[in-house]
Amino acid sequence: MSKKKSPNDYPTDPDSTDDEDPMAMFRNAVGDVKPVRNDKVADKPTPPPPRPRQFELDEQRVMYDAMHTAPGPEDTGEHLSWARSGVQKRVMRKLRNGYYAVQAELDLHGMVVNEAREAMHEFLAEVSAQRGSCCVRIIHGKGRKTATDAPVMKPFTASFLRNHRDVLAYCSAQQADGGTGAVYVLVRGGRE
Repeated sequence: MSKKKSPNDYPTDPDSTDDEDPMAMFRNAVGDVKPVRNDKVADKPTPPPPRPRQFELDEQRVMYDAMHTAPGPEDTGEHLSWARSGVQKRVMRKLRNGYYAVQAELDLHGMVVNEAREAMHEFLAEVSAQRGSCCVRIIHGKGRKTATDAPVMKPFTASFLRNHRDVLAYCSAQQADGGTGAVYVLVRGGRE
């Protein structure tokens, strides 16, 4: 029985090689080594700080809605614009640019609110019944000659149109068609 050799039993002199001893050959090939003090796997990198993901998603949604939904009931300034839910952006863009042919018009100049309400109700019912879906123009005026210097007919017209069941969308007309003193209105047809 041969005694098992410990690493200290092998020669460490690089010049003294024993061709038959594989351990000596290995030590000569490797040379001096530095002992490792830690034999454990390196620590995991520090995780990134927590992010408020729901807050970020909410912020992204607000920005998306601001960029991709139709304007609110009344834009800032003198321009009016509104669209019922489901009306596509490109339809609103065409309406704003005067792309649709105006097939009928109603002029509210000289009317008081009650007369204008009745006239718009009759006008929209008639247009919807006779022409079906179409684009009309309602001239409400700019309201600069009122006693209070605040327009009356313009905000009333916007409110009336938003609440009428046959109105799909409206926006201020092109300058040639009355500008901010008139609106293009998309009317839904086929209702009795």
